[in-house]
Amino acid sequence: MSIPTDVTQYHYADGQLYCEGVALADLAARYGTPLYVYSKQALIEKVAELKQSLAPNGHACYAVKANQTLGILRLFAESGLGADVTSGGELYLALKAGFAPNNILYSGVGKTDAELRFAVESKIRAIHVESEPELTRIEAIAAETEQVINIGVRVNPDIDVPTHPYISTGAKEHKFGVPPTQALQMLLHAAQSPWLNPVAIASHIGSQILALAPYAAAADFLVGMATELRSMGITLDYVDVGGGIGISYAGQTPISIGAWFETIQQPVAEAGFTLAVEPGRSLVGPAGALLTKVTFVKDNGYKKFAITDAGMNDLLRPTLYQAKHPIVPVFESEGNINDYDVVGPICESGDFLAKEQALPNVVQGDLLCVLQAGAYGFAMASNYNGRLRPAEVLVAGDQVTVLRQRETYADLLRLQ
Repeated sequence: MSIPTDVTQYHYADGQLYCEGVALADLAARYGTPLYVYSKQALIEKVAELKQSLAPNGHACYAVKANQTLGILRLFAESGLGADVTSGGELYLALKAGFAPNNILYSGVGKTDAELRFAVESKIRAIHVESEPELTRIEAIAAETEQVINIGVRVNPDIDVPTHPYISTGAKEHKFGVPPTQALQMLLHAAQSPWLNPVAIASHIGSQILALAPYAAAADFLVGMATELRSMGITLDYVDVGGGIGISYAGQTPISIGAWFETIQQPVAEAGFTLAVEPGRSLVGPAGALLTKVTFVKDNGYKKFAITDAGMNDLLRPTLYQAKHPIVPVFESEGNINDYDVVGPICESGDFLAKEQALPNVVQGDLLCVLQAGAYGFAMASNYNGRLRPAEVLVAGDQVTVLRQRETYADLLRLQ
């Protein structure tokens, strides 16, 4: 079975699948299934590629929402990346992981008073504002605490992108950001306020984007706004083009990080501004995999079902986005290829990992590996149907570190 080209460190050797130097079958035997597995080397390689492409004065802030496991956050913090957070909880995790407060950006449309106060107390780099009422509230908190707060404004550039509608965020019908005219008014107001310091204009047009043209349009749009503000006497610290570059889930050709930077960095630099970006999926997606065991094989005369011990509570993306993850057997087989619906144990017809997935003949007890599962995998996991969330492990060479213990039944009652 083929492995996507951007999935490094997962490979077959001696007839079975490995992550770096560890056989996945050995991980399943030791830690059980379902199990999230991450390659440390793959994570390091992506960070190195990112830092190599970023201009010396640029800011790269990892989008914590993609994967908020503490061990992975620590790895990114130690590598010198900043963090992009979207909630008080993500801010808390970023701080605990060691991200420098002055390298944390806070985005999101629905920040509560408590979350805003937490951000102010933490002295983060900037709060990216997404509505006029939010700006009013931040200004009131700043005056109350007698602190000048750095703010950016997220503008909605109304750029359509070819991606799933649930993860397209830059069109005028979406809840994110504000229209350009309103963004200018908000930044002008901030410049005149004794409690606000306007430092950025930002956008994020969507996720799992596989084309460069939308990014070129977004960068040009933001540079135009920043230049207009400069003519009004407001010089911003940085222009934030967001993140969202896609990975190869189902044979797509992903954008390289280098090509992405070449597209967005040039117009920003030529206009004399500093670039900020917020990559998430592209850094963690290819490094992660979900290991699962076939509980039963069912043939109803119409379809063949491979029923696994991982379901939509473990990996929601196929159900939520109709996403197609590569699924490969842990042990290579030359058996007949059949189409299976790979389904989980949840009491929902929408509980599936793949529809009509081509696999060698599957039998009860077989191990399957769902690739490209490092982003929005465990981060979206739940206890639906009383299911226990899986363990997570990090592989470095032939060494394995447990990042998260598997939940127990007692954990279902722990907070009740």
